[in-house]
Amino acid sequence: MPYITAVSRLHHALTGAVAVLAVSAAMASSAAAQQAGPDAIINIGSLYEPQNLDNTAGAGQGVSEAFNGNVYEALFRLADSGEVEPVLSESYEASEDGLTYTFKLREGVTFHSGDPLTAADVKFSIERVMAPESKSSRRNSLSTIANIETPDDKTVVITLKQRSISLPYNLSYVWIVNDAAKELTSSADGTGPYRLENWRRGTSLTLTPSDNYWGEAPRNGGVVFTYFTEATAQNNALLTGAIDIIPSVQSPDSLAMFEGNPQFTVTEGVSTTKELLAYNDRVEPFSNVKVRKALARAIDKKRLLASIWGEHGTLIGSFVPPTDPWYVDLTGVDAYDPDSARQLLEEAGLKDGFSFSLDTPNYDPHPLVAQFIQNELGKIGVKVDINLITSNEWYTKIYQAQDFQATLQEHVNHRDIVFYGNPNFYWGYDNPQVVELIASAEASATVDEQVEKLTEANKIIAEDAASNWLYLYPQIVVSSAKVSGYPVNGLNSQFFAYTIEKSR
Repeated sequence: MPYITAVSRLHHALTGAVAVLAVSAAMASSAAAQQAGPDAIINIGSLYEPQNLDNTAGAGQGVSEAFNGNVYEALFRLADSGEVEPVLSESYEASEDGLTYTFKLREGVTFHSGDPLTAADVKFSIERVMAPESKSSRRNSLSTIANIETPDDKTVVITLKQRSISLPYNLSYVWIVNDAAKELTSSADGTGPYRLENWRRGTSLTLTPSDNYWGEAPRNGGVVFTYFTEATAQNNALLTGAIDIIPSVQSPDSLAMFEGNPQFTVTEGVSTTKELLAYNDRVEPFSNVKVRKALARAIDKKRLLASIWGEHGTLIGSFVPPTDPWYVDLTGVDAYDPDSARQLLEEAGLKDGFSFSLDTPNYDPHPLVAQFIQNELGKIGVKVDINLITSNEWYTKIYQAQDFQATLQEHVNHRDIVFYGNPNFYWGYDNPQVVELIASAEASATVDEQVEKLTEANKIIAEDAASNWLYLYPQIVVSSAKVSGYPVNGLNSQFFAYTIEKSR
């Protein structure tokens, strides 16, 4: 999946291997106890093992967490601050009409294999994201590219069909890979500060500092991502020193064992992860805006958020989080009002309610959210049948086949309102005015024009209740008190490891 965690967070399925993980954690604990300082191995606990190692082949969010900025780099980087920074692009110029971009590549950059970075590698990398078989959620964002030329080894010229004001931002999603690479689903050849040492499927992924890295060397001796199938084992591993850090805590219940304990640091950053009830807007009754608005008004989202996250997290009234430039507080649109919800159902010809199946990922917090929704909608006569599915099933059934009525999912991407401008996206929302606003916003001559159009699109999408946006996740990082220098904002599931340090 493209990084459908570009689109979606796709967790490792909740199955087996606990005994294996316990042994692995114990081994990691022993190693962690012996190392500190610049040669320390940083042990990271994660619930998101990659499904493969190629972010154009349905790898899931785990590959972004481990590889983005660590193993692979792009022309630009979305920094933890949300700013777009140059990385492999030393400089660039845009023509006056906005249709031609010329990028100059950084000198002295080599891949982990030793091959030099060339313009041909950049061209190859962009074209593989744009290819028809690509599963990247950002493939559509690059559809304005008409041609890519490489006049010399350090120059890339991109010609557009129309203006694309977000081109540098969109290129931050394109990992630059060696054009000589043959197989990237189980191997890697990037330009980043770490190279892939090994991947033990179901257990761990190890990254080692690259000897020929062009930039500043990592502040540690390497990184091990240890994979868990459930949060309890992950928390216990941190408590016992088997791991050093959890990049994203998935339950507030976990915090009680770490908060107030001087051996640990708890940090809350900024999240872009939205929990939503997505409908298949192509099918009845979800093709009826009154039905969608009724369901939005029937769910007490404030109570839902408190039941799942306690005092953490944020209510949102649309798909746009406060960190996006086109954010508007739309929590008042279709606010909780069960009486109004019943009235809307009656106006839609569904006075006696209806039934639907809710395909629910089988990992936390989705089953709990599904039960809450089931209870809330039952109060207005709507029967919800909960169907638990694995992350792989979600991808094939929901995202690919679009064979569903409604589903729960968390979407992690930054600035991803663009998905509502694509009628072919899995939820099938199709409002011509929104499609036009999003397309014309991308063709804007100025950022102010882009923000104005996307703000308007955001308001229309909310009024249409295109989906049911339940809440914005908190971004909570928990680490050993000996560990510092890690990023705290959960943008696009990335987790830059090269600045992490471990004191003695």
